[in-house]
Amino acid sequence: MSATPLPLPALALRYAAFATFATLANLGVQRLALALWPAPGALLVALITGTGIGLVVKYLLDKHWIFYDREGGARAHGRKFGLYTAMGLITTAIFWGMEAGAWALWHSTAAREAGAILGLAIGYVIKFQLDRRYVFRSNQ
Repeated sequence: MSATPLPLPALALRYAAFATFATLANLGVQRLALALWPAPGALLVALITGTGIGLVVKYLLDKHWIFYDREGGARAHGRKFGLYTAMGLITTAIFWGMEAGAWALWHSTAAREAGAILGLAIGYVIKFQLDRRYVFRSNQ
């Protein structure tokens, strides 16, 4: 971990790479969930499991490599992860809405995943601002 924050272009590139990685993890878990649960409610199960994996992956990457948060211990992690998750509720609504909307309109995996990618991209831009302002503010 670097103690010195990166210049903004390098930080933005790193954040985008981490967002891409978390998006791929999210969609990969969604595909797995849909394959394992081909029943009514499958999309909801896929959304929840994929979002959970994406959330944990992105939190760990952001904590250490974007905001350089060195605070440790279960209490500190719990508090920050709780705030991080709360900030994510806003952006998750955007992501889920776009993904479910694309599915409802076109009923195809490609459309659903395109909606998810667009929703996640918009959400991550908003989430960075929320996390910087409310979750990892002591590290700025």
